Amino acid sequence: MNILIFFIILLVLVLVHEFGHFFAAKRFGIRVDEFGFGFPPKLFGKKFGETEYTFNLLPLGGFVKIFGENPTEENTSGPDSERSMINKPAWKQAIVLFAGVAANFLLAWLLFSFSFMSGLPASVSNAPEGYVISNAELMIISTLPESPAEVAGLKSGDRVISVQTVSGDQSLTEINPDTLRTFILANANEEIEIGYKRGKSEQGVASVIPVIGDNGSPAIGISMDLVGIVKVPFFKALWEGLKFNWAVTSATAVGLYTLITEGLQGKGDMSAITGPVGLVGIVGDAYEFGFSYLLSFTALISVNLAIINLAPFPALDGGRLLFLLIEKIKGSRLNPAFANAANMVGFAILIILMLFVTYNDILNLI
Repeated sequence: MNILIFFIILLVLVLVHEFGHFFAAKRFGIRVDEFGFGFPPKLFGKKFGETEYTFNLLPLGGFVKIFGENPTEENTSGPDSERSMINKPAWKQAIVLFAGVAANFLLAWLLFSFSFMSGLPASVSNAPEGYVISNAELMIISTLPESPAEVAGLKSGDRVISVQTVSGDQSLTEINPDTLRTFILANANEEIEIGYKRGKSEQGVASVIPVIGDNGSPAIGISMDLVGIVKVPFFKALWEGLKFNWAVTSATAVGLYTLITEGLQGKGDMSAITGPVGLVGIVGDAYEFGFSYLLSFTALISVNLAIINLAPFPALDGGRLLFLLIEKIKGSRLNPAFANAANMVGFAILIILMLFVTYNDILNLI
């Protein structure tokens, strides 16, 4: 089930991206030869007007084949060259290239907004101003490695529903971060049973014995927060979704920049990178938490896809935009053979990186 959900999400995100290119190209009179669902080999197709819409064997997204995207003699000086992308003004080419990224940002905004409308989990302390949070529960945000909580099986996302000593002599009636800390402090030498809910239906009990933390106080090794559901009216949700989309975009861009710079300095951490295999598990977790979680996670992937595509690397939209900028500065076109070769090499490097990340995902699962 998780794999199916992941493929559906990937298909939607890539098709939205490619539709952005498709729509902009059509608006500027650029010939679009093919819009493909999935990747070849082709299963079947149907031609409407000048564009063939194909369904392909590998369900990993899709592609759009724009006439003149990769310069050749035919599309630069052939019979239909006036409808070639390469022969359009640079600003039109730039819009076509950026349109895919814009479509991903737009999709993320709509998904975040719909999440706010349908009920988005939010911290009680950081809820949108003026809105009431319902069904607040104590949620475990993270567990420290090899801590009593992790050893007992507690995970991030678990909601604490009961707390008592193993003898049953003491228990918590009101559960929040402050009362749980006080309870742990008062029962530092006793085994504590923590009842939890995980996902939609799973429940369990974890037994932990506090240990002395770095601050010298008893602890079980978790960070926690009081989290509930906030629902926002339609127009307010659009505004909150836009603000949240900007915050996520900024944080993602900074994170990607830091990852690249640290990698070039030999300080990169592969554990910070997740590929398709790792995403399958995360999608499953999001689905278990609820539909709004899944929507928000899909929006997050859409933002990541947009930012990565903007990177000035050959074969990516950002790389093609960089080539356009270089041509504008030098006042003439780049050698078509060089541009095509650079994009081919860039694509090969991206495939190798994807295989490496996938290999690392598999190692983490073993």
